[in-house]
Amino acid sequence: MSTQLKKFILIPDSFKGSMSSLEVCTVMESVIRRRCPGAEVISIPVADGGEGSVDAFLAALGGEKIRLSVKGPYMEDIEAFYGIIGGGATAVIEMAAAAGLPLAGDAPNPAKTTTYGVGQLMADAARRGCRKIIMGLGGSATNDFGAGAAAACGIRFLDRGGKDFVPVGETLSRIARIDPAGLLPKLAGIEIITMCDIDNPLYGPAGAAYIFGPQKGADPGMVEFLDGQLRAVSETVKQELGVNVSLTPGAGAAGGMGGGMAAFFGSRLQMGIETVLDTVHFDSLLPGTDLVFTGEGKIDAQSLRGKVVIGVARRAKKLGVPVLAIVGEIGDPVEEAYGEGVSGIFSIIRVAKPFKEIKDRSAKNLELTMDNLFRVIDTLSLS
Repeated sequence: MSTQLKKFILIPDSFKGSMSSLEVCTVMESVIRRRCPGAEVISIPVADGGEGSVDAFLAALGGEKIRLSVKGPYMEDIEAFYGIIGGGATAVIEMAAAAGLPLAGDAPNPAKTTTYGVGQLMADAARRGCRKIIMGLGGSATNDFGAGAAAACGIRFLDRGGKDFVPVGETLSRIARIDPAGLLPKLAGIEIITMCDIDNPLYGPAGAAYIFGPQKGADPGMVEFLDGQLRAVSETVKQELGVNVSLTPGAGAAGGMGGGMAAFFGSRLQMGIETVLDTVHFDSLLPGTDLVFTGEGKIDAQSLRGKVVIGVARRAKKLGVPVLAIVGEIGDPVEEAYGEGVSGIFSIIRVAKPFKEIKDRSAKNLELTMDNLFRVIDTLSLS
């Protein structure tokens, strides 16, 4: 038994397609409890801002899930939700709860979908007294620059005839004036942090429409049209609000909502893992920790740009706490991870077969890998 190890932190990402981050934590903890009876185990499931983010924060910190009726992607009435943590001080919203691609049905159309319901979630949180909002971007059905959310929060969009309207992806160029005076007063003083794990600009070949439009139902012609709409709204926002988000990294997230969150709400765009680590006060949990376990479905060059494993390792390295990354697949190159604070990377894959044939064994394979690691730890501790 590895009884000399007294404290562990578990902070994995999900293993896409097989295990949620909470499920990964549960398996890891079960092995640690068996191998290190009486040890302190702190589980912090992580989500990147997309589907599951609210549940991950609630699982890590406790809190309350608020359910309410809002407008869906086509302004239909739907049931959505958000979370409140920190004794009511902070709201966690995943925009996919009100504007996610699954809500758009079998024939999604990003020219016509809206984030209006997301703004309704924000407004409800403000009215309940939340002083901070964490907004998760990901999995959207929209390409409206977050203008729908802004409209739901009281910002007025007027066409050249002075008529109010709620812009969608195909009507962003109709905006002639933006009047922020009607913004819900309770929202004015709230700190808003937007979780954004991509660095795509608002428009252009790497922008919202070209990169993400096709998966939302846009054909090549629509992609080009929507890109033009985002270019137009960027110019209008610069003229009306004095904010230039055209080149802001992450502005293209969630159909341009990254840019809209910055322009309309003064939100800071931040990597999801940094938001999680700050919110759970990760740095203050590290002292006295013997070992941190993190992981994700695949670690590769993309991971090195600051996603979960690297974000965790950088923080732990400052206090000299070792970090083990338990992953599904190990891609190339990953050597830089060791310089960032990762002590070792271990794959749970035991048989070289297609993912669809082994995904149902992921939990068992994770358990066996963790157990093997503790066998090594036991052997070293006795030598």
